[in-house]
Amino acid sequence: MGVISNNKGVFYAIITAFLWGFLPIFLKVSLNELDSISIVWFRFTFAFTILFLFFLITDKKQLEIIKRPPLILIIAALALGVNYLGFMQGINYTTPSNAQIIMQTAPILLALVGVVFFKERLNKKQIIGFAIAGIGLFLFYRNQLQAFIQDADAFNTGFMWIELGAVMWVLYAALQKQLVQKHPAQLLNMVLYGIPAILYTPFVNFEAFATISITTWMILVFLGLNTLVAYGCLALAFKYTEAYKVSLIVTMNPIITLLAMAALAALNVSWIQTNSLSIYSILGAVLVIGGAITAVYFSKKNKKSTN
Repeated sequence: MGVISNNKGVFYAIITAFLWGFLPIFLKVSLNELDSISIVWFRFTFAFTILFLFFLITDKKQLEIIKRPPLILIIAALALGVNYLGFMQGINYTTPSNAQIIMQTAPILLALVGVVFFKERLNKKQIIGFAIAGIGLFLFYRNQLQAFIQDADAFNTGFMWIELGAVMWVLYAALQKQLVQKHPAQLLNMVLYGIPAILYTPFVNFEAFATISITTWMILVFLGLNTLVAYGCLALAFKYTEAYKVSLIVTMNPIITLLAMAALAALNVSWIQTNSLSIYSILGAVLVIGGAITAVYFSKKNKKSTN
């Protein structure tokens, strides 16, 4: 059963990585007809509604958590809400490829949080991983900034939004790590989606939804399902296999984005902005991803999660 369980965990993690790999591309296209907040609101509302109906039908008692959610769950929900908006705004100002590479600072920061707050010990190989990722991020940022020299302000704005999203994701993940010890993961996800959905409602451009194309509606449904399925599979992946294996697989999702964007560039599509990476930018991207993977892989906290 151990091997079967492990294979299940790896399978679910691959699904999450695959969905997150294509996510920024569809987010970028959806911005052609909707603003960032409206898109983020739809994703949260769609995912919350599905989970709410699920618990309403299967176990109404679980919905009691909505009346009095734990304080750290509220904070985690706020953090996730800012994470979604930060990543969305970052994609708005730059490209999906850039957003995915920059976002890899999140697992690095999460590892550092483990050291500072959870008293996890850093080993030499992890430190090397951090150093590699830091050098890679500097190299990638420097060369991509030169590539966007005519619109450097937009690139820097996108960079800052994504970094804000990364920091907020770390806060969410650190709190979620504590919450899953007491509550079912999907029940937590329902609240995590519901609170941002409510908070973003006053800022949504509802009139825009009446004028968008069928294609954009299909993209929105995909984005909602992506939110629901990716995080659901992530929780199952942690349930069936070790956390470090899940993190390793998910950390490689930018490779999917880079390959997809390269294919779109080769096809010379007109419906999304593609950017060609210089050899130095590619080297920086490899170092960022490789450094993040090294830091995660050599973590001493390679224990199976209790999700």
